[in-house]
Amino acid sequence: MTFENENTEGTAAKAIEEQTSKLPSDLFLYGSLAAMGTSLALKCLGKRHAALFVGQWASPFLLLGIYNKLVKQHGHDAQDKPEGF
Repeated sequence: MTFENENTEGTAAKAIEEQTSKLPSDLFLYGSLAAMGTSLALKCLGKRHAALFVGQWASPFLLLGIYNKLVKQHGHDAQDKPEGF
């Protein structure tokens, strides 16, 4: 029994991967740090609810950074390249 990958990416997934792979991975790390800093500033200003709202952005930014890195390494373009590139 052989397992071959018969699944291919849809056009929407390919389009998203092409756009996200253009973004530097550091951008998501900086976005996460900015969210944490902004949350701290809001907390110090007494805006508790706004601080919690903005502080919750840090995790999604980091997850998007992981997705970005995975797309660059294992995205559909990795399958289209010849072996050895």
